[in-house]
Amino acid sequence: MAIGTKLAVAALLVCGAGAAAFWVLSAPTELDAATIAGLDPGDTARGERIFWAGGCVSCHSRPKAEGEARRELAGGQELTTPFGVFVPPNISPDRTDGIGAWSVEEFANAMMRGVSPKGEHLYPAFPYTSYARMKPQDVADLYVYMMTLPAVSGTAPGNRLSFPFNIRRGIGLWKRLYLSDEPVIALSSGAPDQLLLGRYLVEGPGHCGECHTPRDLAGGTEKQMWLAGATAAEGDGIVPNITPGEGGIGDWSAEDIAYYLETGFTPDFDSVGGTMVDVQRNMARLRPEDRQAIAAYLKAVPPHPNGYPARQPNAD
Repeated sequence: MAIGTKLAVAALLVCGAGAAAFWVLSAPTELDAATIAGLDPGDTARGERIFWAGGCVSCHSRPKAEGEARRELAGGQELTTPFGVFVPPNISPDRTDGIGAWSVEEFANAMMRGVSPKGEHLYPAFPYTSYARMKPQDVADLYVYMMTLPAVSGTAPGNRLSFPFNIRRGIGLWKRLYLSDEPVIALSSGAPDQLLLGRYLVEGPGHCGECHTPRDLAGGTEKQMWLAGATAAEGDGIVPNITPGEGGIGDWSAEDIAYYLETGFTPDFDSVGGTMVDVQRNMARLRPEDRQAIAAYLKAVPPHPNGYPARQPNAD
């Protein structure tokens, strides 16, 4: 066999081995059977609490929906990012265009593993990297509640992504780096229940870190700067630092934070603005003890300086 032929065969073997390794390492991973089997029938009242904590309406309601129309989860809002435009889908209980035909198992795998009923990776614009830390039973409760919402027909437009971000299989490698069900902030074994609840709500269903934590070039959160603030996903704005560090909310008391989440008013008599308006409206629907737990956690997280570049003063 000629040298050139041998080199070509070797190159094909290397490419084949690389492709096989990519296929294996990028395969979707679902919840184990024991977790699914351990789910009790969901409870709608508990599910509604998780619904508001998770902020489902903030992304999946129609653009500019108000009032009860926010519960019509038809999708269609656009999120323009450096990776392309993501469009949240219809997740109403419509059996054709929404998730009405999904089983609780399929719903839990989407929420906690980012895997669709078709066995495909979901894009992490859907914050399953946070939802992975949720209690499976809370996900089952959420499923039951969502099936009581209005069924809305019609599909949202698809994502508009360029190569290589339009290759879903590659998300499997990304998940190996960034998908974990472990808490971000370690607490002592004797941590009070309120602090544990606050960590769960912030790091899990509340997915606060998805916006308030800076991201690396691959789009993963930089957990060593947890909640330090970040450049906004869209436009040139910033998402503020909510740690007790310089530039953060260290001078806010726990009562200030809980009151802000309930009413939208800051200790400086300012009011909530931007995309946080919708988040605050969701938080206002939680139990008072939930908001107090979130406040306790935010007072306990490690302080960090601002996680976004300093703003330049206007030239004029």
